[in-house]
Formats: sequence, structure tokens, C-alpha cells
Amino acid sequence: MNTKRYIKILGVSLILLTFNSCDDYLDVNSPSNTSESEVYNDTDYTYSALIAVYNQLAGDNGYGNRISSIIGQAADDFKTSGDYSCNDRRGISMYAACATNTELDRPFRQLYTGIERANLLIFNIPNSTVYTTGSNSDKALMDRYYGEALTLRAQFYYELIRNWGDVPFQDKPSSQYEHIFLPKTDRDEVYEVLLADLEKASKVIPWRAESNDPTSRVTKAYVKGLRARIALARAGYSLRRNPVQMVKGTDANKYYQIARDETFDIMQQRGSHNLNPNYEDVFRAINEGRMDNTNEMIFQVGAFGGNSRTDSKLGYYNGLRHNAASKWNGGGGLTALPTYFYEFNRYDQRRDVTINVFEINADDLSQVVKIDALTDGKFRKSWTKVTGPSQNLGINWPVLRFADVLLMYAEAENELNAGPTASAIEALREVRARAFSQNPSQMPEVNVGGHDAFFKEIVQERLLEFGGESIRKYDLIRWNLLGDVVTQTRQKLQRLLDGTGEYVNVPKYIYYKVGSYTPSQNAQQTVLSLDTYFVGTDKGNVFYAPSAASTPTGYTRINWQTAMVATMINDERKGWMQYYKANHSELLPIFQDIINTNYNLTQDYGY
Repeated sequence: MNTKRYIKILGVSLILLTFNSCDDYLDVNSPSNTSESEVYNDTDYTYSALIAVYNQLAGDNGYGNRISSIIGQAADDFKTSGDYSCNDRRGISMYAACATNTELDRPFRQLYTGIERANLLIFNIPNSTVYTTGSNSDKALMDRYYGEALTLRAQFYYELIRNWGDVPFQDKPSSQYEHIFLPKTDRDEVYEVLLADLEKASKVIPWRAESNDPTSRVTKAYVKGLRARIALARAGYSLRRNPVQMVKGTDANKYYQIARDETFDIMQQRGSHNLNPNYEDVFRAINEGRMDNTNEMIFQVGAFGGNSRTDSKLGYYNGLRHNAASKWNGGGGLTALPTYFYEFNRYDQRRDVTINVFEINADDLSQVVKIDALTDGKFRKSWTKVTGPSQNLGINWPVLRFADVLLMYAEAENELNAGPTASAIEALREVRARAFSQNPSQMPEVNVGGHDAFFKEIVQERLLEFGGESIRKYDLIRWNLLGDVVTQTRQKLQRLLDGTGEYVNVPKYIYYKVGSYTPSQNAQQTVLSLDTYFVGTDKGNVFYAPSAASTPTGYTRINWQTAMVATMINDERKGWMQYYKANHSELLPIFQDIINTNYNLTQDYGY
């Protein structure tokens, strides 16, 4: 063990505790100038301070649970299970969260704690002795730390803005302000700073192929990918304060060009990251605690330590439902919309990775669930090595994948050229072809009939590709399609309830026998191996053809289409996105106690 490095890390951890000893919004105690100087005049100390910034991404109040699985899950793919209350996670999912909803409190505070920690590095590194007079290697190292701090600060602000809109912008440590009761800053001003910061960071952070760092640490591909995301957000729609309505960003083509150029650069570096030919492996890898086979995962939030501050509840709160008495115990906090299951072509390999049509019972056996109990499948406790009642599974949260880079590129190209270019079509087709690699003849061809037709292809492909990854909600908002999708999905749910239109052949029942469960089996094989009754040779059609009139001997009948009830569509406690209201619901309220501690902070957006 490197004792000197260990002592330094321990020492800087104690210093960082003094930075964040108070939970009040932006109320951060600063260390003495001497202590701060010591931290940033030593590369080991500075690295430890940087790790403390990364830590603010993790845990229950970060991407380990609330930001990933609660705040971001409310679209036409997944929703929070259970009945409405404005003061818990269901209020968020149904678009009627109160300002007293405690789920919104600590995530907001933690994002600002991350910003404060990042600001300390950004402020101190350029003035440190090791940076100004140190060796070339030390200066290069400090440059990288500086770039990583800029990138992480951009991530924290991006998350704040897409959930709460205009927020106070603090770009220096709290100790450098006369007071910290800052008013809101227009998001466009913040975006301009972040875009410039990320351009600067991209010059000092290496590609993954140039270093051996895992994807839980920022590389150049993520810097550029985040810059593309922010540029698309800046170009797109967002809910404004005055007047309170959805407005498209000004000078949109300038930002589409940034998104196009940054994603293009990443696509030229396939030695660092590439599309994994095996969709399931991307998610198996994060459950198994390893890199996926082609490093498609560009950046993920690391989870470790078995505690609520640094680990995650992915696979325990959400994911495949395992009975509490089973070997695994956990999952089921999110449910898929029944209509989402039928958005997938039956030959699309993403369906069975993304959505579970089964659960694990108390005897560790698989059994089919009703159509209103489908769960998200990318996080499964039984894909990890953890058994028993443990809630922290060490599963990382996926922030950016190479597939997203390809689809952002296709979108930007389509916008800039008023229609799809050959390279845009190829980028989208590459993502879709991976999903149909086992049945290429069944792949729907890309509609390239013009800007609008290709845009619809992008909207649909992103729905299928990123289910359960807390991307869909924000896509729909920046496209200003959330209201349209609410209307369209309610109509689809009604047709499924009625068994009409595209759902006319959906079976009323599924007949099944409880069967063995082998977690090592791939997702598609697991579904095909379910002991379901089907009249015909192609068992894969069991969810797409009318069911038998009576229950076959030895089988259990479970409601499928007949599990649909009107309360799923329009009910004050159970209705899907029941309280969505245009020009209001696109953003969340700030927790009221945070408003109360800052006399310059306003609630806005009708809350």
C-alpha cells in the first residue's frame, strides 16, 4: 500500500467534510486558506478532491436512485408503480408533485454540493504552485483534473436545468461571494458558459484509447457527448418563466452544428467507443460490474461501498421483480406501459432486454405477469452476484452510450440540412440493425422521405433504444412533443383496453406454467423458454395472437389484454400522467424549504 497516498487521501477527505458540513442550500463552510492551499498544491490531494466531486453523482440522492429512477421516469416507456400522492415519487411520475415533496429536496441540494466541490478545483487549480511552476507532467495532470471538474460541473447544471429550469448560477466557491442568496439565472446564459467550459475541457482530457481509465471517469468522448446534449437542449424547446410557455431556443442551427460536430468527432474514435453488436451485453456488463465488450458505455456513474451515499439501488428499487422470499429479493418499482411493449417489433432484440414479461416467485421460479405489471429489464438483481436482502448492488447508472451519439448525430444532420443526409440515415440504420441482427429480414426500413418523416424515425428509434434510461421524458420536452404523446398514448391505451386497432389480435389471456429460471440465459431465450401455451409452431407469437378459448389442462390462466382497466388511463390515483398540464408540468417545483432559505429565489412555472 502507498502509505503516503493513503494519508493524503484521508486528510483531504476530512478537509472536504468541512466544505460540506451543512446541508442548507449553498451553505458551505470554507476551510482556512492554508488548508485549501495545501490541497491544490499537491497532485494527490487534488485528485482526492476531484474524486469527491465524482461522489456527488452517486448515492440515493444522485444517480443511484432518485435522479435516475424516480425524477427521470415519467414518459411513454416507464412510470413509477403505485397510487398517486403529490408528496412522494408517484406525484412526480403523474406530473403533480407538490413543493413539499421530499423526493425533490436532497437531489437538488446534492447537485449544488457537487457544483461547490467542482468550483473549488476550478478556482484553485490555475493559481496553484504545482500548476504554475511544477513539472510538465504535473501541469498536464492538473489540466486534466481541471477539465474533469468543468465537465462534472456542466453535468450537475444540466441536470438542474432540465428538471427545474432557471436556477441560481454559481461559478466560484461560496467563500468568494459576499452572500450566497443568488437569484435565478436565465438558462441560456448558463448553457453558454457550459458549452464554452466543455470546449475547453475537451482540449485537456484524453480519449479512452489514450488512457486506461474506466468509463466511471470522464474521457474526451463524454466531454463532447455532453456538449452535444447541452447544445441540443439549447436548440430545443423549454418552459420559460416570462411568459410561462414552451419556447424554442434562439439561433437553433448554431447549436445543432455544435451537436453535429461533437458527435461526428466521437464517431471517428471507434477505437475508444463503438456500438456493441450485442445489445444485452451493454446492460449485462453494468450488472456484472465490468466493461461491455466494445465500450459502448461512454460514461456511467460508479456505484460502490454498500451504502446510501456512494452506492445505488438500481436493480433493487427498479428492475426485474424478485419475490421477497426468493434468493434475490428486490425490483419492481417501475412498470412499463402496456402499450410500450407493443411498440417493439417482436423480432427486435431490445424488447426482452428492456421489458420483463415475467417475475421470480418465492421458489426462485419464473412466472408470467399481467400486462399491467411489466417491469424494466436492464437492471436485474439476479444478473449481479448479490443475493439476499441487500439493497445496494453496485450497479452503475448509464449516462451516455455510443448509440446515443449516433442518434444525436442523425438528428442534428437532419435539422441542419432540412432532411436526412446519407450519413444520418446510416447512423440511425446502424442502431436499428443491431436490434435486428438475428433477424435482419424483419428489420423495418428507415423512412427517408424528408425532414419530418426522418424526424419521426428518430423519435421512435430513441423510444425503443433508451427505454428505462431516463432519456425519453427529456427528449419529448425538448421536442415539445410531451403533450402530443400524452394524448396519443391515452388513445393507444384505450384501443388496447377495447382490443381494437393495432391491438385487435392481442390475446385476452396468457396460459403458463411456473418454470425454472436461469439468469445466465440471455433475455430473449428466457422469454422463449417460458412455459406458455400457444397453438402453432412459432411460440414467439404468443403475445401477438388471440388466446385459446379455455384454459389448457395443467396451465394457469393470467389476464393479459383483459388486465387493462379504465383506471389505468384516467383515474385520479392510478391514471397515467394523470395531472399533466402543458406549459407547467414540463418542470418540477423547487422544494419549498429551499425557497424559504433564499429570499432571492422564486418558485415560478405555476407552482
